[in-house]
Amino acid sequence: MPERLPPNGRVITAEELDHLWTPWTPRTVADRLAAIDAPWYVAAGWAIDLYLGEVSRPHADIEIAVPRAVFPEIVAALPEFDWDVAGAGRLWPYAEARDHPDLHQTWCRDPATGRYHLDVFREPHNGDIWLCRRDSSITLPYAQLIRHRDGIPYVIPEVALLFKARRTAAKDEHDFRRALPHLTPAGRDRLTGWLDRLHPQHEWLAAL
Repeated sequence: MPERLPPNGRVITAEELDHLWTPWTPRTVADRLAAIDAPWYVAAGWAIDLYLGEVSRPHADIEIAVPRAVFPEIVAALPEFDWDVAGAGRLWPYAEARDHPDLHQTWCRDPATGRYHLDVFREPHNGDIWLCRRDSSITLPYAQLIRHRDGIPYVIPEVALLFKARRTAAKDEHDFRRALPHLTPAGRDRLTGWLDRLHPQHEWLAAL
């Protein structure tokens, strides 16, 4: 997390989050963003479920990612909602923290109920090339980064797992074990190389 956060961030507890999140499904997100031309994709655990074609566990939220420069298109597609920036256990109104370079999570909030429905990652990019926010030397064209199932875009599993590798909570371990037998040879090679670079002692390397 960044050392110098914007001022006036509101601390939010895990218990409060459990109450405030009413996540949409990937299908709902895809329907609401159907008119968006910019590349976007379902990320994290839902991406693994879409890759494998089945839901294997509950999801407390839903995360999608977009190139940072085109986030206003997402806002325009959801005009009835407000947005907050999240990070380090705090929340800020989008207008107050949108330009902070180390804060990327942006939560879609229903102003009538206060419930959150969607977490949007505003990701670094260079035109049509995705840049990994944890190591900008890790790149992929969006055409290779995104797959689709039933019209729903999702990130390739090796990228989803790379971000999960940082913490390896129980749900992340679950997703890795499910996805591992189904990774393509290229996907295994990519994930192995990325883990070697970012987490060289990671236990997943032996399994790969």
